[in-house]
Amino acid sequence: MAAQEDEPPSHILFADDIHPARQQTIVGIDGPFEKQLSHDVDQEERARKFEELDRNQKKKQTYSGFLLIWLSFQSTGVIYGDIGTSPLYVYSSTFTTQPSWDDLVGALSIIIWSLTLIVTLKYTFIVLRADDDGQGGTFALYSLLARFARIARDDPTGNGGAQLERHDTNDLGPAGRGFRGFLERSGAAKFTLKLVGLLGVSLVLADGILTPAQSVLGAIQGITVADPTLTRSAIVGISCAILVALFAVQPFGTSKLGTTFSPIVVVWLLFNLSCGIYNLIQYDHSVLKAFSPYFAGAYLVRNGYHGWRSLGGLLLAFTGVEALFADLGAFSRRAIQISWLCLAYPCLLIAYIGQAAFISADVTGTAFTNPFFNTVPPGSFYFAMVISVLAAIVASQAMITSSFQLLTQVMRLSYFPHIKTVHTSAKFHEQVYMPLANWLLMIGTVVVTAVYNNTTSLGNAYGICVILVTFITTCMVSIVALIIWRLPSYIVFFFFLVFAALDAVFLSAALTKVPDGAWFTLLLAFILSSIFIIWRFGKEQQWTAEGQDRITPSDILKTSSTGDLVLTPAFGGQKVSSASGLGIFFDKVGGHVPTVFTQFVRKFKARPAIILFFHMRPLSRPTVPSDERFIITRTSIPSCYRVTLRHGYMDDVLTPDLGRILVEQLILYITRDRSVAGSADGSARSVHHTPEVQAELDALNKAFEDQMVYIIGKEVMKVKRGGGVMGFMRFMVLETFLWIRENSRTKLADLDIDADSLVEVGFVKTI
Repeated sequence: MAAQEDEPPSHILFADDIHPARQQTIVGIDGPFEKQLSHDVDQEERARKFEELDRNQKKKQTYSGFLLIWLSFQSTGVIYGDIGTSPLYVYSSTFTTQPSWDDLVGALSIIIWSLTLIVTLKYTFIVLRADDDGQGGTFALYSLLARFARIARDDPTGNGGAQLERHDTNDLGPAGRGFRGFLERSGAAKFTLKLVGLLGVSLVLADGILTPAQSVLGAIQGITVADPTLTRSAIVGISCAILVALFAVQPFGTSKLGTTFSPIVVVWLLFNLSCGIYNLIQYDHSVLKAFSPYFAGAYLVRNGYHGWRSLGGLLLAFTGVEALFADLGAFSRRAIQISWLCLAYPCLLIAYIGQAAFISADVTGTAFTNPFFNTVPPGSFYFAMVISVLAAIVASQAMITSSFQLLTQVMRLSYFPHIKTVHTSAKFHEQVYMPLANWLLMIGTVVVTAVYNNTTSLGNAYGICVILVTFITTCMVSIVALIIWRLPSYIVFFFFLVFAALDAVFLSAALTKVPDGAWFTLLLAFILSSIFIIWRFGKEQQWTAEGQDRITPSDILKTSSTGDLVLTPAFGGQKVSSASGLGIFFDKVGGHVPTVFTQFVRKFKARPAIILFFHMRPLSRPTVPSDERFIITRTSIPSCYRVTLRHGYMDDVLTPDLGRILVEQLILYITRDRSVAGSADGSARSVHHTPEVQAELDALNKAFEDQMVYIIGKEVMKVKRGGGVMGFMRFMVLETFLWIRENSRTKLADLDIDADSLVEVGFVKTI
C-alpha cells in the first residue's frame, strides 16, 4: 500500500481489491474541514442506525409453501421419535395383570384425553404461541417475561439482550398490573421465577441423558422377542455402540438428520395407524367409547389408590411433549402444528385404540405385556421389529436437539459459559450443534445405559422430568397470558386450573417413583440448575467490577497547554508518548474506551501512533453483506478509530489477514466522500486527495508498515473475602465461578493470528 515514488505526495496507490464507495456530491459545503465534519456526522449516524437495528433485530423466521412443508417433514423426524414410540410400552407399564374391559377402556380414555388436552390443546395451540422471538422452552418463557417486566439485569456487553417492551400500566388489567408489580418489587419472586425457568431447562437436559438410554436399550431388548438367547451384556454392548454412533452423526446438523430420520418416523407412525385400523376392524370396536371422558373418571374412582398410581405409567403416552416447545427455534410453530395435527396425533390415537381393541379380545391374557409386538397383523412381525428398533433409536434425537437449543438460550443470556456453537444451516438460522455438549451427553447416556442396564430400572427414573416441565410450563404461560397477552384474569384462571390440575394429578403419581430411581434425574437437574445460578451470579459480580472501568476518552486523556497528550489527573497526569505502529485493541463491550486500552496507557504511559478499538458484534443471521459489515467512527483521541465488525454465524472473520482487512476498511472510511478527483470509471486506482486526507493516509500507511499488533486483555479475578456464614458462602460460590471460567472456552478462542503480533495486557479485578 506504499505510494509510488514517482507520484506526488498528494496521491496514494490503493491495493487491487480496495474499491472506494461511489462519490457523492455534498451541496453547500466547500471547505475541507466542513466536508470532514459532515462525513464524520454521517458515519456517527450510520453507526447509531445499525446499533439500533442490531439491538432490535428479530431472530424469528417465518416460512410458507414448500419450505414450510419441508420443515414440517424434518420436524417429524426430530420431535416425534420420543412421543411416537410410546405405544411400545404404555399398556405394559400401566397394568400388571390382564385388565378388565372397563379398566382397559378407562385407561384408553385417559390416554386419548391426555394427548388431546395436554399435547394438542395446551402445547400445540397455546404454549407454542408463547415464544421468545421464535425460541421455545421454559427459559424462553423467562426471557420473554424479562422483556415485558423488570425482573432481570441486562448484560452490559449487549450480548443476548433485548429492548424492554414493557406494556403501559394502564393497558394491563387489574390482575396483570398487580402481578407484574409484585414481580418487579419482590426480590424473592424474581429469584423464584428465574430458578423455575432454569429448573425447567435442567430437567429437559437431564431427560436428554435418560431418553437416548431408555429408547435405544428398549429397542435392542425388543430383539429378544426374535432371539431369546441374546444376553444382557450383549444388549448393553450393542446399545452403547448405537448411542456412540448416534452422537457421532450430530455434526451433520438438525436439517440433514431430520431429513434422514423423518422417513423412519413417518413409516413408523403410518404402520401404527395401519395396525390400529386393522385391530379395530378385526376385534373390539366398542373401545371407541373411550372418547367419552366418563370412562376416564370412572376408572380413577373405581380403582382408587391403584388407579392413581397407574397414572405414572399412563403419562408415558406423552413423554417427549416438552420437545415440541423446546425444539421450536429449530423449526417453527406452524411446522410443528402441521406435523402434529396432520400426522402424529391421529396416528398415535388410532394406535392406542387398536391395541386396546386387541387386548380386549385377547383370550390368552398376555397381549398387554408387549402391546405393540403382540398386536401387529399376521405376517408383519419382522417388519414391525425392524421399524420399531429404528424408530426407537431415532427417538433419542428429540431430546438431543432440545438440549442444544436450550443450552444456546442459557448461554446467550449469560447463565452458562461460552462453549463452541456451530450453526448447521444457512436457511434455518436457529439450528445448532454444540460439540462439547454433544460428547458430554454421549458419555452420560453410555454411563447410564451401563449402570441401569435394563428399561425397567430406567423406567423408574423416566417420566418425572416430563411432567415437572409441563407443570412449570403451565405456570409460566399463565403469567405470560396475564402480563404480555393481557387476557382477562378469569380466562387465565380457568385455563390455569384445568391444566394445572391435570399436570398435578400426573405429577403426584410420578413422584412415587422418586425412591425407586427418579431421584437420579432430580439430582442431575439440581446440579445443572446450581451451575446456571452460580455462573449468572458470578457474571453479575464481574459486570459490577468491570462497570467501574467504563469511561469515555476524556476521562483518561486530555491535551495539555503545550499540545501534548497527557493522562488526566485521575490517572496520574503523566505525559503519554507515541510509539510507532498500529495497535488494534479488542473491545468486548463497544461504545466505551476498552479496558485493555486503559490498562495499556496506565502501565506504559504510551500509545500506538494509530489506534483501533475493535469490537465484534455477532448477529443471528448466516452472513452480513460486505458493505454493511464494518462501522467505523472517530473518537476524541487523536488518530484513534472505533471499528465495529458486524458478522453472521457463517462469516469467517477471525482470519490471519484481519489486520490488513481493517486497514483497507479504514482507508475507505478516510477517503469516502472527500475525493477531489478520480478516474472516469470511478475505480480510483490513483486518486487525488486533499492535504488533510493525504496526511491521514500517510500516517496510517507508515504505522501499518512499521508494526501492527493485536492487543487483548487478560483479566484475572480475585474474590474479596467476607465475614460470617454468608460471606463464606459467597466466597465459595465465586471461587467455583472462577474455576469454571478458567476452564471454559474464551470468546476469542477462534482468533487465528500470528503469536508474534499478539500482546496480552494483564490486570486484576476484585469481585
